[in-house]
Amino acid sequence: MLPITLDHCVIHVTEWERSNAFYTTVMGAELIRRPVGYAYRFGDRQLNVHGPGVKPAEVALIPVAPGNSDLCFEWSGPIADAIGHLQRCSVAVEAGPMQRFGAKGQGTSVYFRDPDGSLLEFISYAGEPK
Repeated sequence: MLPITLDHCVIHVTEWERSNAFYTTVMGAELIRRPVGYAYRFGDRQLNVHGPGVKPAEVALIPVAPGNSDLCFEWSGPIADAIGHLQRCSVAVEAGPMQRFGAKGQGTSVYFRDPDGSLLEFISYAGEPK
């Protein structure tokens, strides 16, 4: 195995205030101010964010588009708790709970969308859906 881990991914948003509120409140991210725009940090991993005023790196020949991302986050407790959290945040569950295969093997997932339409997933390895 190579000595690498995932450092960051990139998403694109169309409205800073709305997306910052979603990613800090619903997703629990730490909001990181950048020279232009923001990033969303989860422990030692980060979502870099292309949005209003941000010029993507020159190497991004085809930059990520708003709503074009599909990201999975591990929920450390039962999936029922994840569903309850989304309901309290007024975020609709689009699909699930359902069995999925993630980085740690078989888990239970629910799918939902961010304000720009990117597909997000919470996966729990804590057992069967309730």
